[in-house]
Amino acid sequence: MTMRALRRSEVEASAEWIASVQLRSGMIPWYPGGHADAWNHTEAAMALSLAGRRAEAEAAFGWLRDTQQADGSWCLYLLAEGVEDPRRDPNVCAYVATGVWWHWRLSGDRGFLETMWPTVSAAVDFALRLQAPGGEIHWSLDVDGHLGRFALLTGTSSILRSVRLAIALAAALGEERPAWEAAADRIAGAIARHLGAPVSAGVFAPKNRWAMDWYYPVLSGAMDAESARMRLEERWETFVLPGRGVRCVSDHEWITVAETAECAMALDAIGARRRAIEVLGWTRQHRDADGAYATGCVYPQAVRFPGGERSTYSAAAVLMADHLLFAGSAVGDLFRSVGASDSDSDSEEETEVA
Repeated sequence: MTMRALRRSEVEASAEWIASVQLRSGMIPWYPGGHADAWNHTEAAMALSLAGRRAEAEAAFGWLRDTQQADGSWCLYLLAEGVEDPRRDPNVCAYVATGVWWHWRLSGDRGFLETMWPTVSAAVDFALRLQAPGGEIHWSLDVDGHLGRFALLTGTSSILRSVRLAIALAAALGEERPAWEAAADRIAGAIARHLGAPVSAGVFAPKNRWAMDWYYPVLSGAMDAESARMRLEERWETFVLPGRGVRCVSDHEWITVAETAECAMALDAIGARRRAIEVLGWTRQHRDADGAYATGCVYPQAVRFPGGERSTYSAAAVLMADHLLFAGSAVGDLFRSVGASDSDSDSEEETEVA
């Protein structure tokens, strides 16, 4: 069955649901009464932006400005009344660059870019201060100043995308960031060496159970198109439940909506458009009438998990994937033009996966 784009009314309903969870401060929790982190908060702001809810999106970016620490970071988890977890995650921090790039490209508002630039610049500088000599990024910084003992492939891949988009923002403002460019090259090199080495020789913590470690090197643009296609194909049956979604982890029948939408974006990034549309279409069964999406679903019982939760970041990931696949807007090159992928998404010949 050919899957179709979300109707405009469906996009608006999902954006309305996200906005209903947003607090007056601009913070967007994972779910009503829950905590927030800068990464998922930014993802939700991007969904509001694509749906035309500019005021709410800019309130969300304003919350990021207001809560950024002096060193350019954000605490890992925040509640309406304060800090839940004071650790810093460089991937969470750097992702603000992706959100600002997205909103600026959609709105064309240079004033917004200029206002957010100090926030972006400080966040990227913070993330890159956690870079190891080999190019990978330590996954965390504790409040006592101790670095996390390892790096994560998913997080480092996401940081690569964010840094490259931050470089594009700098260029738009007439600034140069050669240190960022060199750091991005070192990140890409670390990822390439890891992917080409035996698992035991890799520089990243072994997280092969997690789907994000499978597709994020593709989504980040760290791989050429052929290598990316082979990577997705090799573990397709491990992570994909056909007709249902993408597993969060390989050894459980638990699909998550966000991972399913992100996998669709990774497929689209390498030119596998038909497969991307099919995978994204599987998220429809996890959508409610008010536009919210379940966080996950356990099979074969088909029970929502955890605890029937519906999350803002899950709805946001679906809206973003739908927008990238079907809208043809100014952000359509988010995963296509920045990075190493040489796939031509406009070609009549499609990359085959699985």
